[in-house]
Amino acid sequence: MSEFVVPPGSLILARHGQTASNVEHRLDSRPPGAPLTELGHEQAQTLAHVYGAVDLSAVVSSVAVRARQTAAPVGAAAKTDVQVREGLQETDAGALEDRADREAHEEFVRVYGAWHAGDLRERIPQGESGQDVLDRFLPIVEELREEYLNDRLRSALLVSHGAAIRLVAAHLAEVDGAFAATYNLPNTATIILQPTPEGWRCVRWDQHTPPFLPPAQPHVEGPE
Repeated sequence: MSEFVVPPGSLILARHGQTASNVEHRLDSRPPGAPLTELGHEQAQTLAHVYGAVDLSAVVSSVAVRARQTAAPVGAAAKTDVQVREGLQETDAGALEDRADREAHEEFVRVYGAWHAGDLRERIPQGESGQDVLDRFLPIVEELREEYLNDRLRSALLVSHGAAIRLVAAHLAEVDGAFAATYNLPNTATIILQPTPEGWRCVRWDQHTPPFLPPAQPHVEGPE
């Protein structure tokens, strides 16, 4: 990331730092959720260091504890209060919540893969559909664009959750579904979007840059 300069006017979507649920591969989607581990706090400080040099007009967080704890050092570095907004939480895992077994992960992967293949109506058992996630998340993104990004001079950073971020970014920037489903986000990795007259474009997906080509053998990463 050190060689990449964030273009002014960007929306930076950051995944939260590590939690015990991540370490245990446990589906933890509902706020308030697990707090950061010691490593997670270190990752949050690194995120703040990396983006401390970016001119941020806003730092926004989901309501989950892990997201707020990740956003706090970034807000401090940017000298701005963190805005906590409803609707930015992780995809609701429904009946799969708090499970770490293979069957639960396979079902999540199946549904998530369907969303990235274009079927946003598919639903996690007793949980959300892809359209549900977009319906609550996208209005906030558009609010941030209107409030902070229209002058194209300063950027905004939003701390949320891996599965939700990937779905939203792929939808907004029309990123190839096989790419988006395959290339997950490590803790505190980012996706960087820029507003365009037509909508949005993705300029960086973790360490990947355009064109975002599907892998030779597409597959879907498990939930984060």
